[in-house]
Amino acid sequence: MLKKDTSKARKPMGKGSRILLSLLITAAVGFIDFYVSLPALNPQSADFYTFLALLCIVYTISIFLLSAKPGDNVVRTPKAQIREWLKFVKQSCLPVGILFGLVVAVALVGQIISLPIFRAGAYRELLTVEKGTFAQDISQISFDKIPTLDRDSAEYLGDRQMGTLSDMVSQFEYSNDSTQINYQGRPVRVAPIAYADLIKWFTNRGEGLPAYVLVDMVTQEASVVRLNEGMKYSFSEPLNRNIMRHLRFQYPTFMFDTPQFEIDEDGQPWWIAPRVVKTIGLFGGKDIKGAVLCNAVTGESTYYDIADVPTWVDNVYTPQLIMEQYDYYGTLVHGFINSILGQRDVTVTTEGYNYIALNDDVYVYTGVTSANADQSNLGFLLSNQRTKETFFYDAPGA
Repeated sequence: MLKKDTSKARKPMGKGSRILLSLLITAAVGFIDFYVSLPALNPQSADFYTFLALLCIVYTISIFLLSAKPGDNVVRTPKAQIREWLKFVKQSCLPVGILFGLVVAVALVGQIISLPIFRAGAYRELLTVEKGTFAQDISQISFDKIPTLDRDSAEYLGDRQMGTLSDMVSQFEYSNDSTQINYQGRPVRVAPIAYADLIKWFTNRGEGLPAYVLVDMVTQEASVVRLNEGMKYSFSEPLNRNIMRHLRFQYPTFMFDTPQFEIDEDGQPWWIAPRVVKTIGLFGGKDIKGAVLCNAVTGESTYYDIADVPTWVDNVYTPQLIMEQYDYYGTLVHGFINSILGQRDVTVTTEGYNYIALNDDVYVYTGVTSANADQSNLGFLLSNQRTKETFFYDAPGA
């Protein structure tokens, strides 16, 4: 004798529940992506549009998967079920589809209107270059202030000095990420140490990184400077105290260049995070508007406009940005077409660059050559990395 099945059929998920669950899934995926990739919530950031597009795609996929068997207890033909399913998906995804289309359209249009072909004059004005007289502008540097090391040599000395400290070498390592600064009137390179691995981070994170490495570029002396209180914020932190994640949570709309490690005149460690802005169209004309100074020990941060950045700070404008802006200045001298065809009076920077300490600031210097790369220099640039004050000096030669 067959027993009657008295169990109730499982009630299908309602339309409102499917939309709510899709939104929750989208929010969860969005939070994870934001935590990992750290996009600036800024319409001038390309990562912002990628982030929005990801949210739209995740929501759409969620709706499709949760709506695979839509409907209620009413019996319908397969054709009617498909028709209702498509109607529900269309109604649920239409706003998201419109948003996705706007995101793609704005990103494409923004990219086009930012191209140098349309804004050659604006790109050339990114950098103001004054013609200098070397004998008048540059005072003679005493031999005891001339750097005798390049970056690779300084990194080698810093790593070797780190290896001599038996109480640290098993837990920490040299980060190989040094910054050249002017410290108490002398050119030096400073670099934070880093946790040796994830286990060492877990066992030492309470105290933080106990020291940084300082290499004198003149005397070639390397020393490990111990701190009274360890640095809690650095690139070697994997979670919330990672310096990029810490800055992103404090300034969610700021676009940052890579933070640089520096010390002030009292030897206190800081992270200098230049604030990037786009000055041409939506995505073009990269420049620096100011900088966030973050205390590497406490995590306290302060934003300064470019004119108000403290004078002890040496790295706001990177050599790569200065050289990129000069290349616009030199190649667009007679417009975009001339930069491609003819190239009359077109100049570009050479591949190499280095640093020189002048007037308690660090200047980047690089050669300038003609666009045909004829192995000869026309002169060289000196550019202040804190203020972007830039001078060109005639010095023809090989």
